[in-house]
Amino acid sequence: MTDHAPTGLAPAIAARLKRDEHGLVAAIIQQHDTREVLMLGWMDDEALRRTLTEGRVTFWSRSRQEYWRKGDTSGHYQYVRSVSLDCDGDALLVEVDQVGAACHTGARTCFLTGGDLGAAVGTRA
Repeated sequence: MTDHAPTGLAPAIAARLKRDEHGLVAAIIQQHDTREVLMLGWMDDEALRRTLTEGRVTFWSRSRQEYWRKGDTSGHYQYVRSVSLDCDGDALLVEVDQVGAACHTGARTCFLTGGDLGAAVGTRA
């Protein structure tokens, strides 16, 4: 677990998380009504606690080594609608009401500017 802040995350929730070697869990951010996948961020126990209790999404910045609440500097807020844990406990799905761009590049979603990788399209038999 990261050692940069004490956590007040409910023990029952904390026990279900499978964190990486840095104490982090991937958080997939999705627009609640359109189901559009907006971005991926990282949360430790404290960032998840803040997200669950404050109604706004908080991440742990791996590059800056600090917490950041989406929208505080950009004005592009993410208001929490629901938070779910996947079956393995190693990923979160955070459904939000996104205001403005989700991507730091100014794009609505982080998955438009990276480009299609040209995957082979599968078909059902």
